[in-house]
This record gives sequence, structure tokens and C-alpha cells, in this order.
Amino acid sequence: MRILHLSDIHFRAPECLDPDHDRDKPYRTRLERHLTGRVAAMGPIDAIMVGGDIAFQGDPREYEVARSWLLDLAARCGCDSASIWVVPGNHDVNRKSCEDAPTMNAQAMIFQAQSEDDRLWMLRKQLAHNDTGQALFHGHAAYNEFAKKMSCQVYPGHLYWKQERELGPGVTLRIHGLTSTLLSGRNGANDGRGSLYLSPLQTVDPSPNVVNLIICHHPPDWLIDGDDVDDMLNERAMFQVFGHKHRQRIHEGATYVRWSAGSVNPSHSEKQFEPSYNIIELSVSGEGQERRIDVASHLYRYQPQPEGFQPIRKNGGQEVFRHWIPFPAEETTGIRSGGMVEAVTPETFKVPSTASAPHTDAEASMGDASTRHLVDRFWDLDGSDRREIALELGLITDGEINLPEPQRYGVALIRASERGLLNQLEQLVNARER
Repeated sequence: MRILHLSDIHFRAPECLDPDHDRDKPYRTRLERHLTGRVAAMGPIDAIMVGGDIAFQGDPREYEVARSWLLDLAARCGCDSASIWVVPGNHDVNRKSCEDAPTMNAQAMIFQAQSEDDRLWMLRKQLAHNDTGQALFHGHAAYNEFAKKMSCQVYPGHLYWKQERELGPGVTLRIHGLTSTLLSGRNGANDGRGSLYLSPLQTVDPSPNVVNLIICHHPPDWLIDGDDVDDMLNERAMFQVFGHKHRQRIHEGATYVRWSAGSVNPSHSEKQFEPSYNIIELSVSGEGQERRIDVASHLYRYQPQPEGFQPIRKNGGQEVFRHWIPFPAEETTGIRSGGMVEAVTPETFKVPSTASAPHTDAEASMGDASTRHLVDRFWDLDGSDRREIALELGLITDGEINLPEPQRYGVALIRASERGLLNQLEQLVNARER
């Protein structure tokens, strides 16, 4: 799998609305031209992952431009439009929306908790309440409208998203989009280091023959619970991509690789104005106990003279950072118990009926391109058609009718997967598209 990793695009209104007066457009044009050349040499991109700060101030107009640019970029590099994933950054939070009393109070109570246990308890309490749960996401409204067609929206009960793709024979890549912006915009102020909170509610589950990849805007050192998050990710997520710092980095560990993408449109006030991007290649090699994941990382950075993107080189002068991580095959015919796989015996295992089949993560399994295209088509319908379909299939309740649309139909689409109703959903979408 070949992944384009971007972050911190920072489409800024009103400048980005007029291409002739957008001073950042030439940097994006240079990136497009360089990427086109790399695709010609390496092959098409399989997925685009954006590590937050798509917008600059959470303005809906910024997302309109961003979506158009991302779709055009996907077409340029041969990437299916259903293979774009995004997470929110602090610039994707509308700070004015965070100044209303319910949001300010909810964020303050979580931030001011005296211990990690108290903070987690308070987060659960705020999320469980109808008003404060919604208030924590008021600032994400425009982001969610943008992200809903990619199934990357976040809301109470859905703090992060999961999607899956096949990485190689017998190996699944599970992508987790984590939300580090629950406390962003607190009191309308800028987010300082150590002022944000991920929480144990956003976790990564190690599973047999599943490679976990996380996308998160803020790296752990910006989080209140950063040490715990760092430990969790390094143990459970083989691949980690971050943004926010506007610094392009790679760390190759024995069991994980971590990338920071730099930024596409960084702030011009920074001392080091260096737009950058990464191409990450992941592949499976070997079999059985000798199986491993091979990693090739291509890091590119803008230089002003001569103007263009150039590869970052290793100390030996190589343009590609090559690494591999052991990933022995695991038996999956047993029953997982306490993190171990028990041997299959007549006493411990019986062939399950359909009703008691092993659980599959319904949301993660919706990551295939065909389902993501169906989700996109569903969102393209009129609001009345979406509502009729969801009610006809029993995917929403009367009490959920007034939820924000990204949440209302985000819940409905996951339920369709859980209940095996995606085929019926597609039939109803087909009928309304005619």
C-alpha cells in the first residue's frame, strides 16, 4: 500500500476563495507537480491520510475549497476518492463556538480534574449528558459536515473512527482516526502544550493478523495524558502519523514507525517556512513466523531556491528510509482469552451458528472502497431521502431525528453495517438516484 501523508493544509478564508490572491496556492501547485512526478516513477497512491488542520478557522467555506483540492489531488495521483481519510486539528475547531457557556463549562470541568481517573470520569459524565455531550463538539460542526462523506466525523459516542483495508495476504490494515481536539479552543485561547486530552476512551485494540495505524493531529507531548498515550500507541500501533508541529520527522523503532508530516501551508510567520509531505509504502513479505512488514518512507521538503520539493536524505545519502518490523502470523482458529489464543478443542470451541459468529467490527469493515462510495452516494441524496431511507430500514429512532446530521446518519450507517443491511441500503439509494 502506498500512502500519501499530508497535514496542516490550513485553507484560510477569504484568501483561499480567490485563487488569484491566495499566496499559498503556488506551494500547493509545486507539491502537485512534484507528486505527479513521484507517482509516474513509483506508481499510483492507494490512500491519502490528512493529519488535521484542513481549515484555518473552522469556516465552512474553507472546507469547500479543501474538499475540491483533495479530490483533485486524488485524481492526479491515481487514488480512489473513497481512499481519503482525515482527522480534526485545532484549526478545524471554530473557537467562537467554544465560547458558549455549555462548551466552556464542559471543557473546563474535564481540564480541571485533579487526577487521570477524575478526568476520565468527568469526560464520561459530560459525554453522557445530552446537552454537554453535544456542546463538546459544537466547534467541530463545519469539520463534521466536511468529514461525513469520508466517514471521518466525530460526535458523542464516537470519539474516533476506524476503517480497514487489506494490506497483504492474510493481513489487515486497521486505520484509527483519533481526536485530540476535545479541549481545543478552551476559553477561546490557543492550545498550549499539555492542555489537550485524548483519554483512554480512544484506544487501539491489538488483534491477530491486524496491523494498526493511527492518525492523530497532536503528538503525545501536547496531551495531558501524553505519557500514557505514548506508551499505548507504541505497544499497539505499528504505524503512527501526526501533524501539528510543522516539523517533518521520522522515528523508526523496533516495533513501530512514527511520522510527522510537516505541513502543506504552514504559517508564514514561522522561522522555518518549509512545506513538506510524505509517501509511505507498506508491504507484507515472508510467511509464518518469518512474516514481516516492510516500510519504505519518502520524505519531501520544499526549498525556495531553486524552488521545488526535494527528498530528505539519510546520513548515507539515500533518498528512501527503509525499515522492517517482524509480524509473525497468528492462528485465528482459537478463542481469544486474556490476550492469548487458546488451543481449539471440542470442549472450548464449537462451530458457531450465524447468530453467534465471531464479532466483526462493523465500522472498521466499512472501510472497503465500495462501501465508502455507497456512503458518499447516500450523503449526496436530498435530506428528505436520507431520512426516509434511515426510517424505512429502522436505522434511527424518533429520539435521534434532531441530532446533527453527521451524527444522526453516521450512527445510521454503522447500524446498517452491524445489521447486515448495506445491500438494502444500496438498493434504496439506487432507487432515489434515478
